[in-house]
Amino acid sequence: MYKSKIAGVGHYVPEKVVTNKDLEEIMDTTNEWIVERTGIEQRRWFDPDKDTVANMGTRAARQALERAQTDVNEIDFIVFATITPDYFFPGSGVLMQRELGLQGIGALDIRNACSGFIYALSTADQFIKTGMYKCILVIGAEIQSSALDKSTEGRSSSVIFADGAGAAIVKRSENGAGILSTHLHADGDFAEELYVKDPGSSRKTRLSQELIDGPTFNLTMNGNTVFKHAVVRFSEVINEALKQNNLSAEDIDLLIPHQANLRISNFVQKQMKLPEDKVFNNIMHYGNTTAASIPIAMSEAWEAGKIKDGDLICMAAFGSGFTWASALMVW
Repeated sequence: MYKSKIAGVGHYVPEKVVTNKDLEEIMDTTNEWIVERTGIEQRRWFDPDKDTVANMGTRAARQALERAQTDVNEIDFIVFATITPDYFFPGSGVLMQRELGLQGIGALDIRNACSGFIYALSTADQFIKTGMYKCILVIGAEIQSSALDKSTEGRSSSVIFADGAGAAIVKRSENGAGILSTHLHADGDFAEELYVKDPGSSRKTRLSQELIDGPTFNLTMNGNTVFKHAVVRFSEVINEALKQNNLSAEDIDLLIPHQANLRISNFVQKQMKLPEDKVFNNIMHYGNTTAASIPIAMSEAWEAGKIKDGDLICMAAFGSGFTWASALMVW
């Protein structure tokens, strides 16, 4: 059985910076209120004339390919994680495939929200382990801002979510580096605690003026429930990965958590007894970009020299579904 590794990472975020002060102009909120509850100071929102989920993924992919010193034609499969595809169907994976000129290879879309990138990475890992593929492009990309209720009524979620894309080139490992294990979980009992109901196919009419005028096209989030479950599941799934590999939290060189809320990340850091320099956070700059948050953070951490050959890297996520996941790897 083969072993897989991340050979290169890249990211792209839209040019439009939206600060907390900007949000003060359109809803009843303050910079202090947002920072205290989320840690977010600014985020990126897409340009409808320039950005799509697919082309943001393409930009991130090209950077990852360059860093991995890999030609685009070496890619033989795509796994694209997003809950905000450009079309109702097909998924954005085939659209990005077209932009990269890779017509003919397989493209799989994953809809696991904030856990999507780790689910996608785990899928790629299995394909490479079995020998089915040698080089897989894994993408996490989202455009959340177009679905947010940017009024005072929707401020609890609209100040959090944002747009961006991250990419990883996953290849066969020729040395000791690589993915040690991945761990995937879900509990559908809590599906309606964080979701967007419409447009859903199980309605008598999928789209109507009544639905459009109603609240079900906007994100619904029970913030307290999400927080209470997140802080438990994060630690559980990190410890699960460490236990399987006979390692401890002290062995982790860098933890890259999904950027959901800085309070959650700080809580997990304390639970795991990790020093601040072993946890990478960038939510203050980009907000919560859902499936894109981990690969964006990983790309930035690599750029900053916080990821080096031989480092033990742990990724963990929790989000809608509820779903939660972790991955442990030697860089």
